[in-house]
Amino acid sequence: MGQDNSLAVFEEFRIRRHFDEVKEKWYFSVIDIIAALTEQSDFKKAQSYWTTLKNRLKTEGSEVVTNCDKLKLISADGKKYLTDVADVETILRLVQSVPSKKAEPIKMWLARVGYERLEEISDPEKALNRSREYWQKHGRSEKWIQQRMLGQETRNKLTDYWSQHGVKEGDEFAILTSIIHSEWTGLTVKEHKKLKNLKTQNLRDHMSEAELIFTALAELSTRQIAESESAEGFEENKSPAKKGGGIAKDARKALEAKTGKNIVTGENFLKGKEEKRKLKDK
Repeated sequence: MGQDNSLAVFEEFRIRRHFDEVKEKWYFSVIDIIAALTEQSDFKKAQSYWTTLKNRLKTEGSEVVTNCDKLKLISADGKKYLTDVADVETILRLVQSVPSKKAEPIKMWLARVGYERLEEISDPEKALNRSREYWQKHGRSEKWIQQRMLGQETRNKLTDYWSQHGVKEGDEFAILTSIIHSEWTGLTVKEHKKLKNLKTQNLRDHMSEAELIFTALAELSTRQIAESESAEGFEENKSPAKKGGGIAKDARKALEAKTGKNIVTGENFLKGKEEKRKLKDK
């Protein structure tokens, strides 16, 4: 997806990836590719399949496993863990080792998304268009899409401030984000995802318009407070994160008191017979 270069989408499967600016190569999460090939939404089962396949390939003397690298990628809990990754060439070889009707579609998909980053560097508008097309494909309204993109812009300005003032991308970004989120919602990111019955899905892609607006308010407030306090480094930015989340919390409570409706809910955009909670996109 364009709004987050660490993710791409194959059908309903989200594939984590990393672009190496020096080598100008995409590296894809092997476990996510395996999940898509085997049509397995259960992460543990996909992981078990990859462990078995990896052992078999090693025994056969295949170079596929030795060509895999390890990178820290964001997991479902919002934290980064070392994950097996491989470039497009190695992934294509891996695909041939898994009996799957999805093999050819994934090969075509890899050929397409493998060049997205290079296109987006030369023309950033393509990233925005890809995001819009993805959300439209999944039935989001234009009003929701506009709010999602505005929220992402607000988020980017906050993370730009952090990057420029001594906060490290990865764990430190995640911790500060969690402080903001917990403060305004009363839930951790993990608890909020559980409430919405989400697993590997992006939480913001399943927020209501109101949840997106209050998230943006919390992150806008955090950045402006950090700027006014000239917060430097991870520790100093914890206070603005808490204060910014607190402003959104107070606004949320005031609105809930007037309307009698909760802003933070378990509703989502998930599809499938087993899903009970649905988010009505208005």
